[in-house]
Amino acid sequence: MELRQFAYFTAVAEELHFGRAAERLHIGQPAVSQVIRRLERELGVDLFDRSPRHVRLTPAGERLLPEARAVLAAAERARAVVTRQAAGPGRTLRVGTSTGMGGHLDAVLDALSRHAPDTGVELVHPPTRDRLEQVATGRLDAAFVRGEQDEDPRLRVVPVWQEPLVAVVPAGHPVAGRARVSLAELAALPLRLTPRRNNPPLVDLVLTACREAGFEPIPGPPASTLEDTLAAIGAGTPMWTVVYAAHAARLRVSRVAFVPFGPPGLTITTALAVHRADPAPGTRELLAACADVRAGGALAALGDHLG
Repeated sequence: MELRQFAYFTAVAEELHFGRAAERLHIGQPAVSQVIRRLERELGVDLFDRSPRHVRLTPAGERLLPEARAVLAAAERARAVVTRQAAGPGRTLRVGTSTGMGGHLDAVLDALSRHAPDTGVELVHPPTRDRLEQVATGRLDAAFVRGEQDEDPRLRVVPVWQEPLVAVVPAGHPVAGRARVSLAELAALPLRLTPRRNNPPLVDLVLTACREAGFEPIPGPPASTLEDTLAAIGAGTPMWTVVYAAHAARLRVSRVAFVPFGPPGLTITTALAVHRADPAPGTRELLAACADVRAGGALAALGDHLG
């Protein structure tokens, strides 16, 4: 058996969907199916109950899952120990991040270079759930995440700043160009959001805020990518969405308008996850860099830029 087989099996077991597991692994679905079939042949058991409507773990699969996770975690701990030993005093932090951090990330990296000039940074972009698991198993040294996360005793999740959200509307909409817009003013427009499975904290925050503002948002067309959504809104389609203010400050889309919410504003917490028991060297300096950015007024500057 190979580590790759355990990694593919774990991804399918957690997603309970071969297509989503393939997306998570950044490979084609046929390759995932082939590796799982080979693992099942080697073990002489079916690990998944497959039907056109669902994928479920068999009893054998349920017994294998914790063992597979333990094997993968042990392999990552071994890699981390060797990497840290070989790296010496001038090491590289592997940090998970996501799209849309914009100037925040630039400011953090600048501050880190002052706190730890001999430390480099390698940025990787796995999905949020993968980011946290990779920090817990040592594959990442730290990871930025947004919104509330399920508690994991292996991790320390430190809030580092509040990130504003802004509304995106067609450039010709009456609220375009305004300094602020209230959620209630958007109630008559369909809301186009990414599917919840892609970003539960953001979707939950926006839907809850709409309901607290006194309306149930009208569902817009299903969203695929942010680029497609912005293009549809820019074409004049009467609908709206939300983006992170830091991301909006870097987007150049002339046919849409980015309008801050408020009062009150709509914000989401960005946090840094590190290993609780064995934090990687350099994470303390990374946290200090985040504190510098928070104290330095980067968020206010972003708000001024958009306003």
